[in-house]
Amino acid sequence: MGADFVILSLTPLLIGTLAAIACALPGNFLILRRQALIGDAISHVVLPGIVVAFLITGTTSTWPMMLGAAGAAIVAVILIEAIKRLGRIEPGAAMGVAFTALFAFGVLLLEQSDTSNVHLDVEHALYGNLESLIWFGADGWGSLLDRQALAELPPELGRMAAVTAVIAILTLVFWRPLKISTFDEGFAGTIGIPTAAIGFGLVVTAAVAAVAAFDAVGSIIVIAMFICPPAAARLMTNRLEAQIWWSLFFAILSAVLGFVLAGYGPLWLGGEDAVSAAGMIATVSGVILGLACLYAPHRTRIGAPATPD
Repeated sequence: MGADFVILSLTPLLIGTLAAIACALPGNFLILRRQALIGDAISHVVLPGIVVAFLITGTTSTWPMMLGAAGAAIVAVILIEAIKRLGRIEPGAAMGVAFTALFAFGVLLLEQSDTSNVHLDVEHALYGNLESLIWFGADGWGSLLDRQALAELPPELGRMAAVTAVIAILTLVFWRPLKISTFDEGFAGTIGIPTAAIGFGLVVTAAVAAVAAFDAVGSIIVIAMFICPPAAARLMTNRLEAQIWWSLFFAILSAVLGFVLAGYGPLWLGGEDAVSAAGMIATVSGVILGLACLYAPHRTRIGAPATPD
């Protein structure tokens, strides 16, 4: 049983957990800045960028995917500005039109192009590839100390671990300017903090997390993890530092519980087949947010501002 867990479940569980953490960290500041839908927008922009990058390069390696997503983000910014100026509509409406159109374009490209040989299709884009990230080189817990077995770990695990570590380090390094500019942008500007650069850096960080997580977990869980754990954490406390820790706890709980329920839940209920792990992780994160809305200490003060530590 232990060997089966290491081979079949350990790496998908770790990758899902790391993806949840990487998205939840910047998600806290997006929530407090009232920019929560940027996470949703990023996940929409990532899809056409990744598909175009694959069609041009013929590979799904990391750097082409990152460059494709960055190019799509630039196109999105230009498109939003054009819609705002030509249509004379509010920024929120322009964002909705631009991101919906780009996501639809990405889905159309997936449907019309031959990407099945690399497992890049609509279902993959939405729900990811988490269950297939099996550690074929493992034969039990002893493989964690075996260099040859470790070399055969799914590459998504190393990429997701590196991105999560970088995001955690950036959060620590820029904690003070992030905190000040989030709670009082005017004051932050007067003391010399480049608020525009900090805001742009936050969006870029969220985009990097989304791109890194996209291949393994798809866009559904990316959207959920940007919003649900930080929003639930916001209802648990009015202190920023505590909110960060609560969001990480909810993200990890969602990933672990969702993965277990996806694999074993249907069997417990008499079913024969497992369900999508990414979809169940997103569902659990939504349930946690719903419970926080009902029972969290600050559920009646959702409009109240958080307090910097």
